[in-house]
Amino acid sequence: MQLFALGINHQTAPLSVREQVVFHAESLIGALRELVDRRPVQEAAIISTCNRTEIYCSTSDPHAAVDWMAGYHSLTPQQIEPYLYQLPQEKAVKHAFRVASGLDSMVLGEPQILGQFKQAVRTAQAAGTLGLLLNKLFQRTFAVAKSVRSETEIGAATVSMAAAAVGLAQRIYSSIEEQSVLFIGAGEMIELTATHFAAHHPRRLTFANRTLERARALADRFLGRAITLNDLPSQLATHDIVVSSTASTLPIIGKGLTESALRARKHRPMLMFDLAVPRDIEGEVGGLDDVFLYTVDDLGKIAREGMDVRSNAVAQAEVIIENQVTDFMHWLGNRELVPTIRALRDAAERARRHEMERALRRLAKGEDPKAVLDQLSHALAAKLLHAPTHALSHAREDEREALEQLLTRLYQIPRPE
Repeated sequence: MQLFALGINHQTAPLSVREQVVFHAESLIGALRELVDRRPVQEAAIISTCNRTEIYCSTSDPHAAVDWMAGYHSLTPQQIEPYLYQLPQEKAVKHAFRVASGLDSMVLGEPQILGQFKQAVRTAQAAGTLGLLLNKLFQRTFAVAKSVRSETEIGAATVSMAAAAVGLAQRIYSSIEEQSVLFIGAGEMIELTATHFAAHHPRRLTFANRTLERARALADRFLGRAITLNDLPSQLATHDIVVSSTASTLPIIGKGLTESALRARKHRPMLMFDLAVPRDIEGEVGGLDDVFLYTVDDLGKIAREGMDVRSNAVAQAEVIIENQVTDFMHWLGNRELVPTIRALRDAAERARRHEMERALRRLAKGEDPKAVLDQLSHALAAKLLHAPTHALSHAREDEREALEQLLTRLYQIPRPE
């Protein structure tokens, strides 16, 4: 079994591809169990966000994980392999450390990915697919991310996509205070974006969600109002800015609904942010006159362009990660030696028990304890040294010197002057 990671992210695949391989939260536990139960995979965890879908696993056949990922989404391996990165062992460890530290994010240093990583681990634990290897990897991953954020200025370079959305709104509208903003969804991204917009005191904030209770919770916090998704046809036209981020597998806002809203608005422009993967707003909406539509990729690009990349912080973070990768691989190498160490200890224990039983029988016969102990120590020493001395005595000439150096090191024998 080896550690293996595979995935697709914003650097390797466009949004149209990423949205085809999303794992939705409600089906993630079942997917993990299917992967472990049906394939040569012993452990597995999946992280699926708007910017990436990654599988971390312990497996004897990495290609099986690729085939499963494609098949689960009704795709062929050939359809996703051009966009896929496959990382064995050390590369998988380094990738996990970089992702959790925010070095592989669309917006450098963004903190949300660490929380998403931790949620992926909790889900794997709930599914029963997290074993010793992945548990150790992820615990070390969280420790590395903490070190990077506390020992470098990487977090100070963060310009979130939520802030980028507000910046765009300020370019399009003379004042956000005069606009009505509609938020669709009730997750972390909506909460974050609402926080940024609320700081500019829009004329009205509305929260729409499938369940009214969750919409009300956000509405109460931001002094807005709550509606359900069923209310969107009648309410969309009354809003100037729309921010959508749900876990829906189908679009929430289509071209027809938007055209109706524009007619009701007498073609006053609408600014729309689709932060969901798969997308909540049909791509054709962006082609309508009087609509400014931005996807998560668009905002990520804007955020990167507006950020002062702190190269010194990145360099420091890479050094921390590189050192931690070396340390983790050392642990992993030692773990692979466990069966050999256990076998060596078992052999020594068998020899000890055998000689102890012989000594006890001699003591029971009334023999001198000092003589028995002396014989016991000699017999144990002879048994434990038999294998290395036999190997050295029968070594070929071309291997004798290397074996001698190895035994000298193992037994810490001082070399003659």
